[in-house]
Amino acid sequence: MNTLIRNCHQLHDATFRVVPHLQSPFLLFVRLYWGWQISQNGWAKLHNLSRVTDFFASLGLPAPHATAIFVSSTELVVGILLAGGLLSRVAALALAIDMTTAYITADREALFSFLSDPGKFYNADPYTFLFAALLILIFGPGKLSLDAVFDRFVWKSGAA
Repeated sequence: MNTLIRNCHQLHDATFRVVPHLQSPFLLFVRLYWGWQISQNGWAKLHNLSRVTDFFASLGLPAPHATAIFVSSTELVVGILLAGGLLSRVAALALAIDMTTAYITADREALFSFLSDPGKFYNADPYTFLFAALLILIFGPGKLSLDAVFDRFVWKSGAA
């Protein structure tokens, strides 16, 4: 029994020595994939502004055309910033606010079913973008990002 416990303990220790090294590649993947996706979403909205404006008008949003331009542009820029890992936490915060607003305005039923029917909540369109934004907001962009390069070489060297 002691051998089994010792082996489990060694496996546990080995696993948690390796896991921190996987954080940056994982965050890189999240940033690249979801940054690309949200930038594509913003690009598509910018090229279909009349449809987006009509949709925002049907939701009762104020100044639907201006809101459509703002949301589309924000998603395009935030996606590019996330993919590159530049100003990642600011971009992630903007995306989290955007997706929370999308839940409140367009998927209110899914938002309010968070506890009663979680499947409806996480099957809603804003969920994956919100989840990715919160990951980057909480954990940062990782070591494989432009933020890390600036932090390592520009800000620490006293050049700024």
